[in-house]
Amino acid sequence: MTKRQQSAYAAVLIMALFVFATLAMSTVRAATEPGNSIHHVSAEVCANCHQAIYKQWKQSMHSQSTALDDPIHATFYKKVVGDPTQEGVLHKASGKYPICLQCHAPNAAKDKTTKLDAMAAYSEGVNCVACHTLKAYNGIQGAGGKLQLGLKSYDISDELQAPAGINNGLAKLASAADDLFGGAGIGEPSQKPNPHLGEPVELDGQTIPALPMQGNPRLMKTSDACMGCHDQRNNPHGVPLCQTGNEYIASGSNVNCLSCHMPVSGGIADHTMGGGHNHSILKRSVVFDIDTESVGDVLKTSVYLKNQQPHAMPTGAPFRNLYLKLTAYDESGNPVWQNAEGHPGKEDPQAYFSYGLSDDDDMPAAPPTATKPGDDTRLKPHEERTLDYQIPATGVVLVRGELYYNLLWPGLVQKFSHLPSDLTEPVLIAESEELISVE
Repeated sequence: MTKRQQSAYAAVLIMALFVFATLAMSTVRAATEPGNSIHHVSAEVCANCHQAIYKQWKQSMHSQSTALDDPIHATFYKKVVGDPTQEGVLHKASGKYPICLQCHAPNAAKDKTTKLDAMAAYSEGVNCVACHTLKAYNGIQGAGGKLQLGLKSYDISDELQAPAGINNGLAKLASAADDLFGGAGIGEPSQKPNPHLGEPVELDGQTIPALPMQGNPRLMKTSDACMGCHDQRNNPHGVPLCQTGNEYIASGSNVNCLSCHMPVSGGIADHTMGGGHNHSILKRSVVFDIDTESVGDVLKTSVYLKNQQPHAMPTGAPFRNLYLKLTAYDESGNPVWQNAEGHPGKEDPQAYFSYGLSDDDDMPAAPPTATKPGDDTRLKPHEERTLDYQIPATGVVLVRGELYYNLLWPGLVQKFSHLPSDLTEPVLIAESEELISVE
């Protein structure tokens, strides 16, 4: 190679290194500069290393929490706020920044923006950094009794918060001292590149920005990580809507939220964080059984229910509800008796478990307009309840009980006809049968 060729080659190499360094620094700045801080980091960045957790989170309602992805929330949001793709929209009743974004789109709320499609970290809803930058929980009771909800109830860190963090301090001390083995065997050092040590790293040809991390078990391993959004929520008239926190306190339980909603399996906490949209969670939530005794020409039937949760069943959004369907069948499998023709809300009120909301005239009201609570017939935390029925025995060979869960009140199902059927159809969460001996 001639000197001229060598000079040209060196110039090209220097230019390539300059471009690479510029791109790398741009990636780092995107996560660290003011206006592009850690709460702008997309979950896609975390997926580079935490693939299993990312896949779980993508299935969760946390990843679908915004009005862009959750059809039920979107229906209410568009009614009481407006278009989630527009900047500067305000809550219609109060004229203020939408409080619902403090929980449903916390990264956007931190920037006081309402254009949720402007950035991945906004549209991802409750993504990795939204939870893992919560530093300390201050409670939702603010000055003057005003609730401080979502992000407003927390101190927020510019470093990731983790259940344990990276406890390598002792290994560092040993390696810097006269230890013959340089601290080998102390802690759990890894040769893998780790952006949580405070420096950007290269992984599969990508530059991962520095994402420093510290241990915070007092928040990340307790219910404090959840209560800012899941404690309670009032409407503009002060009527309690979501009130899981109050229910949990009333239960007297010492089992935290994470024990059920983020169980550890294979060394990983389950980031699907199942709740009312998760059929497996629902099916293990209530003990359900029936018992039938033949007395003359009547079948005395008792339906036993026990709520195994340290909160009401159902909990969360006030329009969630349960109902019981009890049916007696003849030898051909035809129903000869049932507790209600359709939904039991009117024909058999004891078989309907819901939290009602009312207006000043004691008429049913929607969550944004209700002025007082209505009847609350839900199963209380750990409550056992037995419902008694007398069924005509003639021709009956089997009695079957079914317990259904709904995300919406029956009236809302009819009103929100645009919603997909998987959100409006009842889900069978428990069933029990008893054969009747025929002498």
